Amino acid sequence: MQKKTTAPDAPSRALLIQATQALGAVLAFDHPADAVLSRYFRDNRDLGHRDRGFIAENIYGIVRRLRWLRRLVGENASPRQLLLAWLARGEGWPMRQFEGLVSPTERDWVAGIKAATLEEGSLAERADLPDWLAERLLRTHDEAALLALAHSLNRPAPLDLRVNVAKADRDRVVAALREAGFGCEPGRWSPQAVRLAGKPALQKHPLFLDGSVEVQDEGSQLLGLLVQPKRGELVVDFCAGAGGKTLQLGAMMRSTGRLYAFDVSEKRLAKLKPRMARAGLSNVHPVLIAHENDAKVKRLAGKADRVLVDAPCSGLGTLRRNPDLKWRQSAAAVDEMVAKQGAILAAAARLVKPGGRLVYATCSLLAEENDEIVDAFVAAHPEFRPVDAEAVLARQGVALATGARLRLSPAEHDTDGFFAAVLERTGDAG
Repeated sequence: MQKKTTAPDAPSRALLIQATQALGAVLAFDHPADAVLSRYFRDNRDLGHRDRGFIAENIYGIVRRLRWLRRLVGENASPRQLLLAWLARGEGWPMRQFEGLVSPTERDWVAGIKAATLEEGSLAERADLPDWLAERLLRTHDEAALLALAHSLNRPAPLDLRVNVAKADRDRVVAALREAGFGCEPGRWSPQAVRLAGKPALQKHPLFLDGSVEVQDEGSQLLGLLVQPKRGELVVDFCAGAGGKTLQLGAMMRSTGRLYAFDVSEKRLAKLKPRMARAGLSNVHPVLIAHENDAKVKRLAGKADRVLVDAPCSGLGTLRRNPDLKWRQSAAAVDEMVAKQGAILAAAARLVKPGGRLVYATCSLLAEENDEIVDAFVAAHPEFRPVDAEAVLARQGVALATGARLRLSPAEHDTDGFFAAVLERTGDAG
């Protein structure tokens, strides 16, 4: 098959078939949508850049608005029907744009979909959320706030960069990007953030290749500012993952002291090593652990100046980037996660020395993963006292009215949804 050159706004019949196939694979919800699409594109290397863009953008649009679409076309609608309905109603294609792409029967069906009206529906239906998630969010949001949040989560996320403060200056990065033709502006909240216009490819830009910038959501960057690591300290990133926050902490430490990156996934830690080299960091020590009570963890008991617990969570604050999560998560899975979060926080707290700082964070919007975890921990550990997150950020030049605990929302702050609480160890328990 020859490489296609058709523009996304004028797809071929073959491209619609491929988009339908990819959508069917995503809608199984057996794996994350980005992983499913990556595999589909690897298996279909003949697809050009524009065709991949057409497939990905429309599939993510469908997944974001899946509940609305299924109300429109029926719960048992096929992937093909969902795609055509999305193009007709979500993308607003006029009927002439379907000419030559669909059969006469399908054309009549699409015309009916374009003319169809829907009743208002339940709150969960209007929010494009599963019932259980809408119910959980109603514990902390009224209807208007929930709808505003849900609508913000149904918009694509912007692309943010974090400036590596050990290598670069934000003003110079912005100037260099603009000179190279990239639309960008300094971040609104983080002094290390740069927000790009659109989704340009940056992997071959000199600033990316030399480690001057990394892709990182602006809200995520504020977690590093709450940790506020200093030169020469012993710092632990307890759930490091692929290491985005680890790299930020290492840069803030100017590659001095010791920074341990703990994680239970060897694959994630392996991805961190080339990023460390690119960032010019020599103070990071990736450590594979079996669980939160691993002997490798216990060796650092009472020694850490600062510990970040970016806990495994439902990830519901990242629905702009991962809209399939709302359909792959469940109430039962969240309840299991809550038990794990409490255990991880308790284990990480043992590493903090008197006078040291502990930051608990999630990318969740649910109180049971956030405030309830911290409240239970503080009640059981009187040696830890709360520290005002807003004041910590203000001392670093961040004017964000967040209150004692950090709460970031796509609706209010145009970042991913993050929660964080800052605690300080005052002494030994009892």
